[in-house]
Amino acid sequence: MNATAQNRRLPALDALRGGALVAMFAYHLTWDFAHFGIIDAAAPYAPAMRLFSHAIASAFLFIAGAALVLASRPFRARAYLRRLALIAGAAALVTLASAYFSPDAIITFGILHCIAAASVLALPFLFLRWPAAALAAIFAAALPQFVASAAFDGRALDWLGLYAHEPRAMDFRPLLPWAAPLLAGVAAFRSPLAPRMETALARMRGTGAPARVLRWMGRHSLAVYLVHQPVFIALLTGYVALAGAPRAGDETPFLTACAARCVEGGQTAAACARGCACIARDMKRLNLWDKLLVDRLDDIERAILARVAQDCAAR
Repeated sequence: MNATAQNRRLPALDALRGGALVAMFAYHLTWDFAHFGIIDAAAPYAPAMRLFSHAIASAFLFIAGAALVLASRPFRARAYLRRLALIAGAAALVTLASAYFSPDAIITFGILHCIAAASVLALPFLFLRWPAAALAAIFAAALPQFVASAAFDGRALDWLGLYAHEPRAMDFRPLLPWAAPLLAGVAAFRSPLAPRMETALARMRGTGAPARVLRWMGRHSLAVYLVHQPVFIALLTGYVALAGAPRAGDETPFLTACAARCVEGGQTAAACARGCACIARDMKRLNLWDKLLVDRLDDIERAILARVAQDCAAR
């Protein structure tokens, strides 16, 4: 993600990338808090959080496209390949780490994988006029809306984004439509407006500590990205060890088991999380939550649970 050549670096662009990292920290912490039972396990699946994640990914990809243009003045094949290898290697590390820590939710094509693949896709547009990149961005964003086939289902091809059934995966950013923000960044910084944008960015020189921290994070964004989750998990593990695990009546064990059964039935992880959270909420409202947790529902109460599950699925 840190692509700007040293002699073409815009400190403000680094700061913007650092700001995107801070937003990403907030989003990932929501998942971590839910995993450790500190907040509602359904919170990361809320529509607002999904929109937040899309905004963060779009920002990273747009900045990556802009940085790709700046780093190509002049274009050096060795520097381009070195950057690509760094990002692809980091993406491979993310996949391996997710396979070890969360084998049921392996990250096969996350944001780093997408940046690497989209950087290859964007290569010819570094030498074409800017409208070509703009049209390619529009095409990349629109194609999945009109082309979807079961032939693209499955891990071998779902990364293209033309699948008929959305795969169940964590941090999944398929090439289409997610190459669009990167191509848009290429188009913007090769357009006639590029000199004005670069001049405006060059004049933005924050001198305070927050600005310096953001610039530092932006310059070292790839390393920061790789280490932030292990640091968060270590800190939260220590917190839980000191403060104690969530109380026995917490929703997390139920939601985890409920969602696992639901996913096995063929539903998406997001839909399962929402449905299971709905069941927990309604069973609490009916004063049957405590009996549900210890599996002491009688026949009538089990019939009520079945009806609640049907209603939540319908919602």
